[in-house]
Amino acid sequence: MSLQGKVAVVTGGARGIGQAVATVLAAQGAKVAVWDLDLAGAEKTVSAIQEAGGTAIAVGGDAAEATAVAAAAGRTRAELGPVTILVNNAGITAYQPFTGITEDAWDRMIGINLKGPFLVTKELVPDMLEAGWGRVVNISSSSAQTGAPAMAHYAASKGGVIGLTRALAIEYADKGITVNHVPPGFIDTPLVRQGPIDVDAVAQTMPMKRAGRPEDVAYAVAYLASEEAGYVTGQTLSTNGGRYLA
Repeated sequence: MSLQGKVAVVTGGARGIGQAVATVLAAQGAKVAVWDLDLAGAEKTVSAIQEAGGTAIAVGGDAAEATAVAAAAGRTRAELGPVTILVNNAGITAYQPFTGITEDAWDRMIGINLKGPFLVTKELVPDMLEAGWGRVVNISSSSAQTGAPAMAHYAASKGGVIGLTRALAIEYADKGITVNHVPPGFIDTPLVRQGPIDVDAVAQTMPMKRAGRPEDVAYAVAYLASEEAGYVTGQTLSTNGGRYLA
């Protein structure tokens, strides 16, 4: 698969899954804009891509704020060209029993995890419509597939991402634009390591007896972003080592 000549945006590309996705897309020939609130982290991702011979730029900003999204898109178009691949990866997680979730915590989770993909996709879809070709890949979560205790707000936000994916897939199916989602299972990332769980112990409960790697998700995303996946839309490509079967 080759993404030569394509321009991709990866939100939340400073670390973890987003960093891996940006790196793999660049290795396959795409010019990648790494968007992240953590500009220094995004620059580290870009430096690694450039050292490997790829093309990338780091763009700072909040993917859940419309003005910042418009500014980031403008800079990306100016430096790399119109965007035809979008990976909505930026997100947060949290662990809190349901009755302890505050309204502010709920709003923040929905704002970043669901409003963010809405704003970024709305900004960049016109580029894809103009090109008659586009790929949107949303990073959802296996927690939205199975449910998860003490994560009601997170699971709900990612369930919304799945619904958004399906709606847009139908809306743009005849426009050359595919929209799919990848729900990672238990992936060993800095975000997971910050949570209140024993990563190594939980990994042993997985069918494969290991946690997933960010690269496992990245290669699934790269397939959905490719020309070869042109007849795949509205689909779920679970990357979970057998944790959830559907």
